[in-house]
Amino acid sequence: MPFSRDAFFDAFATYNDAFWPLALMLWVATLIAFILHPSERATTGGVFGLLAIQWAWSGLAYHAAIFSHINPAAWLFAALFVTQAGLLAWHGIEDQRLEFSSDRSVQVVIGYAIIAYGLLYPVLALAGGHVYPRVPTFGVPCPTTIVTAGFLTLLRGRVPVTVAIVPLIWAVIGGSGAFLFGVPADVGLLVAGTVLAYRTWSTSVPALA
Repeated sequence: MPFSRDAFFDAFATYNDAFWPLALMLWVATLIAFILHPSERATTGGVFGLLAIQWAWSGLAYHAAIFSHINPAAWLFAALFVTQAGLLAWHGIEDQRLEFSSDRSVQVVIGYAIIAYGLLYPVLALAGGHVYPRVPTFGVPCPTTIVTAGFLTLLRGRVPVTVAIVPLIWAVIGGSGAFLFGVPADVGLLVAGTVLAYRTWSTSVPALA
C-alpha cells in the first residue's frame, strides 16, 4: 500500500470535517428513497438519479479531492466513479427501461437488506472500534456501492452488465478494507458484491435448455 493505516483514516476525518452536512443530506435522501420504494412512489429514474449523484460525489469529493493526496490510484478510482454516475443516469433516466420489482420474493427481501445495511454502515463502522471523525460514514465509496448493489438487486428482470461492472470492481477493492485496515463493516460490501454478481450473471446468461 502506498499509504499507512493512519493516513487512510485521516482521509475520512478530512472528509467528515469538511462535508458532514452534505453526507447527512445524502443519507436522508437515500433513506427516503428506501422508504418510498415499497409503495412504488420511488420511480426508477428518481432513485437512479440519486445514485448517480452519490457516485459522482464519492468520485470527486472523496477520491479526487481527498484520497488522491495519499494514493495516486485515487485519480483512476475517481474516473471510474464518475463513469458509473453517467451510466446510472443513462440507464435510469434516459433509457427508462429499468423497473423495480414490486413482489415479495427472496430477491427483493435480500435487496432491502443490502440497502438497510448500507444505511446502517456509519453506525456499524463506529461499532467496529473506530472513533469519529476518523471513520467511514456516508457518501464515501463503500456505503455508496453497497446501497447501489441493493437497488440493482431490486430490479425486475435483467441487471445490465454495464451498470453493474464498476460496483463489482469496487466490491473487490473496497471489500479488502475489512481485512487490510480493520473495517468489519466492509464485509457487507463483499456480500453485496457477491449478490450483485449472481443477479447480473443469472439474468444475463441465457438459461440452458
